[in-house]
Amino acid sequence: MSRIHPASALKERVHHQVEDVHAPPSVLTVWKRSSMSFQGTDGFTVFDDRGILSFRVDNYSRKSCCVRGGLVLMDGAGRALLTLKPQMFSLQDQWNAYRGEDGYGKNPKSSRVFTMKSGSNLFGSRNKSEAAEVFMGGPSSNNTPDFRIEGCFGRRNCKIRDRSGELVATVSRKRVNNSVLLENDVFSLVVQHGFDLELIMGFVMVLDRICGKTFTPILCS
Repeated sequence: MSRIHPASALKERVHHQVEDVHAPPSVLTVWKRSSMSFQGTDGFTVFDDRGILSFRVDNYSRKSCCVRGGLVLMDGAGRALLTLKPQMFSLQDQWNAYRGEDGYGKNPKSSRVFTMKSGSNLFGSRNKSEAAEVFMGGPSSNNTPDFRIEGCFGRRNCKIRDRSGELVATVSRKRVNNSVLLENDVFSLVVQHGFDLELIMGFVMVLDRICGKTFTPILCS
């Protein structure tokens, strides 16, 4: 079996805290498969440019809408980084992200990191060029998103841009060499220097849930 992480490492690993405008982007390889090999599990396994496990997502309840609960983004050691939960009674497919496992607490709004809304709603698409919009901390009164996702995530061909239009990250099919592309269950996530990998991976998790399907509102989370 071929290795699914990048074959060659970058000369230095990128950290978003480093103030170096010439630093290369972070290259992650995302495997659309849970690190747990049990039957029925669903999630992600994410490797950095050196093939080291960076993030993991394990989920056991994808098939049924009424048990469609939260997802937990963990680091390689299994520590909870973000909890993502679908919003109940929403006209758009909307998910909220919380720090750690705070999404299961009594007052999750106090720790909300971002809200992502699908580019379509019950009445059809609002903007066909946008897959989703992201509001840091939740939607604000001016209704201007902090990030926009363009393109088609289902085809592994999309870009994430910030409010000013600057490119933040790209999702693309994983290329083994000049002539071989892997299937959609293994893809590349390239994050530009200065942006939080944990945050961008949270965006990817939600995109996987809201893109490429007809939205129907849920009454339970």
